[in-house]
Amino acid sequence: MIRRASRKDFEVIYPIFEEIVREGETYPYTRDTGYTEAYHIWMKVPQETYLVEAEGEVIATYYLKPNQPGQGAHVCNCGYMVASYARGRGIAANMCLHSQQRAAALGYRAMQFNLVVSSNTAAVALWHKMGFETVGRLPGAFAHPKLGEVDALVMYKVLAEMDSGQ
Repeated sequence: MIRRASRKDFEVIYPIFEEIVREGETYPYTRDTGYTEAYHIWMKVPQETYLVEAEGEVIATYYLKPNQPGQGAHVCNCGYMVASYARGRGIAANMCLHSQQRAAALGYRAMQFNLVVSSNTAAVALWHKMGFETVGRLPGAFAHPKLGEVDALVMYKVLAEMDSGQ
């Protein structure tokens, strides 16, 4: 079940955020990002934040926000996090589809991912499967804790194409 997150829900979202950020392999936030800063990043800045529950437990979350202000506000940006023990079950794909539907309902015309770490091959493959195109490569833009500097991808999808089954 995907539902909108409330302020109180961050208590159960934070452990997922903390686990992923501490790994340091997919998000650019500092690996020791604390609760207050994480709350600001995940709950205050976004236009909407959602969580995924399975059997009464929060196992994933995503946010949706304008990618840029003003003249770029018709393009949205999302971030997705799935708890490590819940990966491989199609949760990210469901969140991506849900976020595209929400974005279209909010009037966004496209979705852009600004920093998809190239070594995150599962995410790159999923976003391509979901109809996103790689529109840019940023050489060495992400400081991976195990691999060193790796490329980051900019990925983009026009939401009008959503109905084509992608």
